[in-house]
Amino acid sequence: MTDDGCRPVFVSRRIEAPASTVFELLTDPSTHPGIDGSGMVKEAASTSVISGVGAVFAMRMYNTEMGDYEITNHVVEYELNRRVGWEPVLSAASRAEDAPDIGHRAGHRWIYELTAVGPNTTIVTETFDCCRAPEWLRKAVDNGNRWVQSMTTTLEKLDRKATTK
Repeated sequence: MTDDGCRPVFVSRRIEAPASTVFELLTDPSTHPGIDGSGMVKEAASTSVISGVGAVFAMRMYNTEMGDYEITNHVVEYELNRRVGWEPVLSAASRAEDAPDIGHRAGHRWIYELTAVGPNTTIVTETFDCCRAPEWLRKAVDNGNRWVQSMTTTLEKLDRKATTK
């Protein structure tokens, strides 16, 4: 953690589905475009289900700042039906100015933690932690605060998907 007051941001939601169902959705990259609350995830470039720390999966992305790009996610946290987290790395970019960042880990993480509070009820907490990221990235995302609404929407979409599965 940096000494500039950076703290991870998180959003939680109670989902009326078993933790195993929610975890299955989170560890299947093909479901990510349908649950992404930012609107930036376009499609999974990898179809392998996340199976543990060290797994890697890629997503094709788009935003108005960067245009089309691809992110390769390196799984750094994994506990079956409890927790999954990854560090994204830019792996392809359509803008020349983004090319120098390809392949460099910036130190930020997306983490999902699942807490079963019953056989069919799970508290899901999504965390964005950029405290180990370079200052330019922390500033660009307002220490993660830029993502809070998108994270809220992601958990709403995850809830709908998990409870209709």
